[in-house]
Amino acid sequence: MAKLTITQTRSQIGETQSHRGTLRALGLGKIGRTVERDDSPATLGMLRKVRHLVKIEES
Repeated sequence: MAKLTITQTRSQIGETQSHRGTLRALGLGKIGRTVERDDSPATLGMLRKVRHLVKIEES
């Protein structure tokens, strides 16, 4: 299964509670923090929700 490298690029301040929860579920929360996740439908759905706050790269 492919891996995705996700980096938070923008602040969660001013975002809805739902967006903040999604970032937390992904393991993010601070600008510059990077995590690696599997390329699953659930992960892609979460990323679609917060795509304006993160940078996504395939690895």
